[in-house]
Amino acid sequence: MEIRKIRLSNVGRFTDLEVAFAPTEKHPSKVTVFVGNNGAGKTTILKSIATSFSWLVARIRSERGSGSPIAQDDITNGTPSASVTIDISSINHPAVHLSTIYSWTLARTLRARKSKVESELTNVTLLADFFRFHLGLVDESSSLPLIVFYPVERSVKDVPLKVGKAEKEFDQFDGYENALNGGVDFGRFFQWFREREDSENERGISFEALKHWAAALPDSETKLIAELRDMHIASRDVQLTAVRLAIEVFMPGFNNLRVQRKPRLHMAIDKAGKTLIVSQLSQGEKSLLALVGDIARRLAIMNPSLDNPLHGKGIVLIDEVDLHLHPQWQRRLIRQLTQTFPHCQFILTTHSPLVISDTKDVLCYVLDDGELEEQNGLYGLDANQVLLSVMDTDVRNNEVQERLDRLLELLQDKKLKEAKELFNELSADLPPGHIELTKASLLIRKLELRIA
Repeated sequence: MEIRKIRLSNVGRFTDLEVAFAPTEKHPSKVTVFVGNNGAGKTTILKSIATSFSWLVARIRSERGSGSPIAQDDITNGTPSASVTIDISSINHPAVHLSTIYSWTLARTLRARKSKVESELTNVTLLADFFRFHLGLVDESSSLPLIVFYPVERSVKDVPLKVGKAEKEFDQFDGYENALNGGVDFGRFFQWFREREDSENERGISFEALKHWAAALPDSETKLIAELRDMHIASRDVQLTAVRLAIEVFMPGFNNLRVQRKPRLHMAIDKAGKTLIVSQLSQGEKSLLALVGDIARRLAIMNPSLDNPLHGKGIVLIDEVDLHLHPQWQRRLIRQLTQTFPHCQFILTTHSPLVISDTKDVLCYVLDDGELEEQNGLYGLDANQVLLSVMDTDVRNNEVQERLDRLLELLQDKKLKEAKELFNELSADLPPGHIELTKASLLIRKLELRIA
């Protein structure tokens, strides 16, 4: 299941906007990225998608379920109503062969106002019935599609590990818990991990126990150590294994996420061979770990019959995907997402030129004052080119740039004395080794030789 397009009418700053999403003929990847200034409408598009899908999720969970309405504040000022229409691609399922587009419209009209626009939710009910039917009657091990929205407010403030006394029975629908209401709680991921690991350790040999016996037994007991290791692997929880694998694939150098009880209860992970407490990681590392872990957790819950739950299908919306991330992480972010979750469709927003220029076939849109423009040929561009051509942003301070431009003009006009004076002024203000001053120094030397 994939989003093909969405149409917004009088939503936020969009009077009439239609957006197509990758994959398309020109952009075979499953990644669509929106860039634009703050207030351009990027978040509005993601929230509109999440609001529309909340009705599908609600009716998958319950036959007469209701999703979220279009927020009254999201209706364009001066208009009586707003609507969101979404088109979903055909479904591939081993039990049936469907080739169709499911489309539904969600509308809202202000009180005491008249409008011809009304919600049309017949198809969302049919689509929900399809999933419920095949999940409950035809194939109890059927998969559910992941649909989740990660808003800007998603930083990891703490790592809660305390769980209640009563154990909760998990089912596939738990993959939709707080998935689309803007209330994604990474704390739930950590608590879920601890609960699953407790059950995992009860069934077999924990990592800590294996480590203890491997160190305590003499080297001659290689057969016993190997048997203990096999027992440890065989008793591993499938869902936790998927989460651990996702983190290892997405974050090279990080592995073996686990809960430790001594000297106090905490979550640990190995980074480049050294064990660290998760709360000691940088905010960017914690955010990535929680984001990737939460996507993997939901996929594992919703795809119990897959050998590799990370190959489950879904739609993932992430607002400001570059949030808290070092440029090195930004540069490989899309590539890592698509490698770790190859069958998920990603719809992202970003302010980073590094995110959109390092992966082929990404569909990129630039939003400006309610207008949408598709950008092509971004792969391989350096950050400065993307800042200038796509984000309409200067690559350096305007005053410095004007002085550097003036220096170049003086050299082109062969005004050596004035050029050297300005060069000395800039050299005093800018750090040693500045590339533009290095170029200017060579041009000054050339001009001196010509004059000589």
